[in-house]
Amino acid sequence: MDAFDSRQTRWAGLEDHALPVVVATQTGQIMLYHAYEIQRSWMNSVSSLASISASIMTNPANPFSKMGAIPIAANALDVLAHATANYGKPDFGISEIDVDGKTFPVIEATVVNRAFGDLKRFRLDGVDDAKPNKRPKMLIVAPMSGHYATLLRGTVERMLQKFEVYITDWADASTVPLHEGDFDLDTYIDYLIGFLEYIEGVEPDTAKRQRPHMLAVCQPSVPAFAATALMNQRNSAATPATLTMMGGPIDTRECPTSVNDHAMKRPIEWFRQSVIATVPRNYRGAGRRVYPGFMQLSAFMSMNLKSHMMSHFEMFKHLTAGDQESAQATKDFYHEYRSVCDMTAEFYLQTVEEVFQKHSIPNGTFEHKGEIVDLTQITDTALLAIEGERDDISGLGQTKAALKLATGLPEDKKRYYMAEGAGHYGIFNGSRWRNKVAPVVEEFIAAHG
Repeated sequence: MDAFDSRQTRWAGLEDHALPVVVATQTGQIMLYHAYEIQRSWMNSVSSLASISASIMTNPANPFSKMGAIPIAANALDVLAHATANYGKPDFGISEIDVDGKTFPVIEATVVNRAFGDLKRFRLDGVDDAKPNKRPKMLIVAPMSGHYATLLRGTVERMLQKFEVYITDWADASTVPLHEGDFDLDTYIDYLIGFLEYIEGVEPDTAKRQRPHMLAVCQPSVPAFAATALMNQRNSAATPATLTMMGGPIDTRECPTSVNDHAMKRPIEWFRQSVIATVPRNYRGAGRRVYPGFMQLSAFMSMNLKSHMMSHFEMFKHLTAGDQESAQATKDFYHEYRSVCDMTAEFYLQTVEEVFQKHSIPNGTFEHKGEIVDLTQITDTALLAIEGERDDISGLGQTKAALKLATGLPEDKKRYYMAEGAGHYGIFNGSRWRNKVAPVVEEFIAAHG
């Protein structure tokens, strides 16, 4: 039963005078989305006007384009246009990869299509289609946390050097019609198991099949950990040979961050009443209860507002100095960062309650469809836990806790790595990821593949 249905059930027990309060709350949540739509439309107009004005001011045909404060004003308008623009779902845009000094074209394809998320595959043309294909297969599990899977573009690019890569491409919940049903943590786990079974079964010759490897970034460490336990217990042929968990909230009692504190300060009903909205009629998912992506983005932006303001000021300085490359790098980052999507209410609320409030995973009470997930059943999947020294989202020790919970796994099949100086995003993107973290992942998989 999703959040909306459970609320409808509770109405039957309310006194008559309490009903208008609930209706008012429900109406307010509907209006929240409409208010956002109005604001987005207005901001798009501001962005377009600023962009057009900047183009006119810097046009070579404009005799005043190089005079006085005109270039500076144009750069300021360029920054304003970027800051107020609306961004849709980005493309991965990975066209080629360099491997050992050779450049190979990359073939991207959607190989499994499901209502709440597809499975994408990235292959190197001329390498991964060779027979037999000896390159190991890796499933990268992208977070369902308001951003699209393209946030892991750098993760995919680096792993393509050694692996045939698959990635979960989660859908924007506002685009999923109500008749497709609900999507909660149980469904998430089922999706991962199904994707792993597909990957393992790609090779038609069962004698040549390889067990896939799984890498979960941040939030999906929890469902990936649970799916691994279930598949070990069932002796599934598709059980991952290794599971790498990066910056995941396995036990949020360890070194709690502001994100953890926020989840613990309020009861689950507060989240149900305050941050859940109804998708309006102009979307395919009209009527679905969601945690809107724009609210998630606002929360993250407010956590580091000063830093984001400085980034845009630095962009302005780069433009003024003629450093287009540095300015474009900032634009590209924010294009990705500000491209957000909604997640289903039932998934969001269950994650808050089970992961951050009840601590069900470390307490051994986490369930999948009414069945306790027994982490001691993990006996055949090597585990790697990676954390960033300066991670302000998943604190040190939260991911490492998974190694302690898998008591049935020999110690020589466990490894922990802390990326010195790395923040949350640095463990899966950027130079630290490419040069420090990725080699650890590759070495671990090579040892246990």
